[in-house]
Amino acid sequence: MLTKEVRKKLVEIVGEINVLDSQQDIVVYSYDATPNYQAMPDAAIRPRNTQDVSQIVKICNEHKIPIVPRGNATNLCGGTTPLEGGIVMLFTHMNKLLEIDEENLTVTVQPGLITLSMIQAVEEKGLFYPPDPSSMKISTIGGNINECSGGLRGLKYGVTRDYVLGLQFVMPNGDVVRTGGKLAKDVAGYDLTRLMVGSEGTLGIITEATLKLIPLPETKKTMLAMYDSLESAGRTVSKIIANRIIPATLEFLDQPTIQVVEDYAMIGLPTDVGAILLIEQDGPAEVVIRDIKKIEEICKQEGALSVNVAQTAEESEALTTARRSALSALARLKPTTILEDATVPRSKIAEMVRAIDEIAIRNNVQICTFGHAGDGNLHPTCMTDVRNKEEMERVEKAFEEIFDKAIDLGGTITGEHGVGTMKAPYLAWKLGNEGVSAMRAIKQTFDPNNIMNPGKMFAKENKARVVVQK
Repeated sequence: MLTKEVRKKLVEIVGEINVLDSQQDIVVYSYDATPNYQAMPDAAIRPRNTQDVSQIVKICNEHKIPIVPRGNATNLCGGTTPLEGGIVMLFTHMNKLLEIDEENLTVTVQPGLITLSMIQAVEEKGLFYPPDPSSMKISTIGGNINECSGGLRGLKYGVTRDYVLGLQFVMPNGDVVRTGGKLAKDVAGYDLTRLMVGSEGTLGIITEATLKLIPLPETKKTMLAMYDSLESAGRTVSKIIANRIIPATLEFLDQPTIQVVEDYAMIGLPTDVGAILLIEQDGPAEVVIRDIKKIEEICKQEGALSVNVAQTAEESEALTTARRSALSALARLKPTTILEDATVPRSKIAEMVRAIDEIAIRNNVQICTFGHAGDGNLHPTCMTDVRNKEEMERVEKAFEEIFDKAIDLGGTITGEHGVGTMKAPYLAWKLGNEGVSAMRAIKQTFDPNNIMNPGKMFAKENKARVVVQK
């Protein structure tokens, strides 16, 4: 509970209506999209501007009250759960698109703006913001920046960090800092902009962002390639890239995922194949036509059972929507759905998927795999029931083995979901103890009172590295 003194100060800043502390009001802010992580905050607060945020943070720092910045809670690593109580900061008032600058090709926004709303607004001007997380219909720009979100177009266009030119953020002591701007070049000092991107709210609170835009691609084409084996699909991915073709989208679904997605979307996906590649190319019409033709040849050379190019924009959109619905489709199967992410070099995709299948069988759990084949980012997804403690122990063991295998293949424990609390015990597997210590030193310098999203990124106890049958 907040003391009367602290509550009174917060109300003076934002007004009574923007301080929420009844159980009924705050229970919805006790969890995010991550299964099995829930903790009640002491209150939730809705600042109206950067000055409000600064004043709130100063009070929290003085009284050592934790603050958890929260967008729309699509987080999948427990990153926006208030594990140590304190205040959840909401950005429902700070949700404006401030400016589209067509001369400098930038857009300036507040953190609470819905990702898709911004994308649609800039596309109306003939401009393009490529990062497209599957949650973009409900996720916010602030959340995307905090997690460095990726998406289907990451192979060709990169991820959120590649489009953040400048930020305004509030330090844990309440100071307001501006970094970067509408600049193509800026090497004045440490790159604080990049440091904040992906920091998961542990170093400061973003209150404004200037993002890079590019011209909207003239056209695009989508195709679907079907394979009887994972290996053939994996070889195709590598060969496409080796032929100096970078598709806008190069997605992968294994057979169990295909079956579930088709049952859900009913768009005519073949359910008797071993794997599917969803490939999209965009750009000038002549380049798209040339690339799609070459990609089709490569798919057939590598053993594709069939290759179908969408003939209409509606057909193309249906295919892409089906891929984006994979999580929703899988979530229908069991009470609890755990969507993970691990990244390996694209040449190791088939080996990694085979390993995931073997790990699932060994631990007697149900895992379907899909993901961004072009950049090696796979999403092994387990359908389970959090109420079954014995099964959840097997699920945890399976994911530990998956993380270990990804690292063994030259990969990482997370490609786009972040560390949060769920993967904090495994961070040293990737970075080593020395790397984690360096990050702790940065955190301590920025936030000596540890009020910014405590309990995230750094585990109280690291997991021992598992030994996987290799």
